[in-house]
Amino acid sequence: MNKRTVLVLVHSGRPLAPVVAADFAAQIRAAGLTIRVVETDLEALTAAGIGDVEVVSHGPLAAVGCEVAAVFGGDGTILRGAEVCRASQTPVLGVNLGHVGFLAEADVEDLHEVVRGVVDRTYLIEERLTLDVEVIVDGQVVERNWALNEASVEKAARERMLEVIVEIDDRPLSRWSCDGVVCATPTGSTAYNFSAGGPIVWPEVEALLMVPISAHALFARPVVVSPDSKLAIEVVPGAQGHGVVWCDGRRASELPPGARIEVRRGATPVRLARLQPGPFTDRLVRKFDLPVSGWRGAAEQRRSDEGAS
Repeated sequence: MNKRTVLVLVHSGRPLAPVVAADFAAQIRAAGLTIRVVETDLEALTAAGIGDVEVVSHGPLAAVGCEVAAVFGGDGTILRGAEVCRASQTPVLGVNLGHVGFLAEADVEDLHEVVRGVVDRTYLIEERLTLDVEVIVDGQVVERNWALNEASVEKAARERMLEVIVEIDDRPLSRWSCDGVVCATPTGSTAYNFSAGGPIVWPEVEALLMVPISAHALFARPVVVSPDSKLAIEVVPGAQGHGVVWCDGRRASELPPGARIEVRRGATPVRLARLQPGPFTDRLVRKFDLPVSGWRGAAEQRRSDEGAS
């Protein structure tokens, strides 16, 4: 029988995360599976009593050979898990110990369901669209990066606006004096894109989003385009403001005046593990605590009418 291995990643800065992860690991080992951890998490997990684990270096090879990665933390930790697991295409299963936790599949209270789903391999896998990002200076690609949620071009200095020209499919769209521009995926539509006033897009929709941040312009509206489109943002040459491009808020590159950022659909998706299928609408309502009291719905209305007849 082939060895079954599960990668465990944690937000070591959250005291509860290593404790919950150690509990999960104990149950997984009791079922005959092997636990792997990265060396940067080892101290916190050892203090929580995890014991008897494989230890590997942190990086894109850490998840090779693992059937799933269980990530304990908030969305930032899950994005870290995506960095580790994307190259090997290992599914990421997030357990939320943060605030909203849109990328997480379960909460701490659901730990027994997480264990059962991993042991029985009953989880489903969703492939999420990513972004490939290139930074071009003087006609040369100086940086390549990627993002699951968004690539955001932002001003580098608080006191100065950023002057940019945005382009879609090799045609100029508008010039904005702004705080920045967010290029997002549907997965990231509930993250920075949402805070910037962009639309929420259901994860199964294939599209790219572009949203200006505090733009001083007549036309400064979010746009949703084909997943095969190319988005580009040029920092206007001669403008005083410098910029920076952030990928998922984790990896940054500086942008001098004249720099060009090109964003396309990523060649490699990220795989997220789901314990059970469910409408995205329900997730929105639960995560944002949206008011739905009084809703009856078509099915409930029919049952009510039938009972009254």
